[in-house]
Amino acid sequence: MSDTGVHTPHESYSMPSLRDATVADAMHPGIVSCPAGATLPEVARVMATHRVHCIAVMGIAPEGRTERSVWGLISDLDVMRAGIRVGPGETAGALALEPVVSVDPTTRLTVAAELMLRHGVSHIVVVDPETQRPTGVVSTLDVIDVLGSGWV
Repeated sequence: MSDTGVHTPHESYSMPSLRDATVADAMHPGIVSCPAGATLPEVARVMATHRVHCIAVMGIAPEGRTERSVWGLISDLDVMRAGIRVGPGETAGALALEPVVSVDPTTRLTVAAELMLRHGVSHIVVVDPETQRPTGVVSTLDVIDVLGSGWV
């Protein structure tokens, strides 16, 4: 337990310093997704149900591959903005930020953070380097979590 009475996820084990951490050390495994044709209310329901700040929009598989790939990302801020300014008829495909910024799990967390800053995004898709399939998401909050663990 921290002094504030709030339990942080990484208090039970030793977190590497930000300088030494990789994306695998901080990422959230798994990915919540929707099809490009999903409506704004559908996207909002999925985000609320799964309590996530980002959802992947899945697209058509690249030539010669059978699985679908991540085509774009929608953040909670994107959904809120569209709900207020555009309306419920908007689709996930129209809202999605693309191209998707991605890294593999062995990427240094500082490199991922720099990519977020450079591209102005708060989430990056983590992909398996061999299959190029999404395995998780790393967010600005994940980076902050490492900073908050006291290992700068």
